[in-house]
Amino acid sequence: MLSILIPTYHYNAYPLAQALEKQALEANIIFELICVDDGSFSHLNIENQKINNLTNCKFIEAKKNVGRTASRLFLAKQAQYNWLLFIDADVLPKYHDFLSKYLEKIQYNFQAVFGGFAYQETSYYKNKSLRYTFGKQREEVDANIRNQTPYKVIISANFLIKKAIYLELIKNNTDNSYGMDYLLGALLKKHQFQILHINNEVYHFGLDENLNFLKKTEHAMQTLNNLYVSKQITSNDISLLKAYRFLEFLFLQHLFGKFMAFFDSKIKKNLTHENPNLFLFDLYRLGYFCRIPK
Repeated sequence: MLSILIPTYHYNAYPLAQALEKQALEANIIFELICVDDGSFSHLNIENQKINNLTNCKFIEAKKNVGRTASRLFLAKQAQYNWLLFIDADVLPKYHDFLSKYLEKIQYNFQAVFGGFAYQETSYYKNKSLRYTFGKQREEVDANIRNQTPYKVIISANFLIKKAIYLELIKNNTDNSYGMDYLLGALLKKHQFQILHINNEVYHFGLDENLNFLKKTEHAMQTLNNLYVSKQITSNDISLLKAYRFLEFLFLQHLFGKFMAFFDSKIKKNLTHENPNLFLFDLYRLGYFCRIPK
């Protein structure tokens, strides 16, 4: 028995809901599908209302924007089954047996299963080159590699988790901030929950334009800083925090942040070009992180 939960905001989730309903019916799965729009009041919700016509599916149009994490908590509380499959609205399953691949793992002693991300070459556009390149090189990772450091590559846009565990982890962590996947990974590791990564990817289509992705990246660094300062997260599995701790050990973090600020405009020019360099992207993120007050 499976609750499929789709948070959305100003996006047409109907094609995804259709694809998942088709798979569930063909596999004869006991399921429900709930999609919630987080108070966008979008004209696209005319399409999303069609989800109500699908088998065991419903669409809820929230009247207030509460943020990504709180919206997911709402979905989890609405769910009637013990296993939750969270999947973002801007994706489509790569495999025709996507749901079955997840359900095969329920019999084993795992509390969460992560399917992964994939990107089609047709999703590349020059004005979205940074998000595409980052996704292709950093998120499209084989499960064998992800399982070597299981709490590091945590992508909450496509994962299965026990309802009781998710509610316990998230109930006090509904901050409306970009970058909360850092916290999910840290909480799973803190409690030593057994997680598994499998090759059950979804194709990611809703790519941000370059400048917007840079702004979201800065917000993610602020979120990471808040989690780090409040000791909700450590540097164990996050490469950027390891680099920061090294600079801090040498008392060079402030100098590095100021030094990198001189090159921000040149780095941004590269990152918004058609072939962005992810090493420069890492330096940009680290420099920005060093300049955030601790």
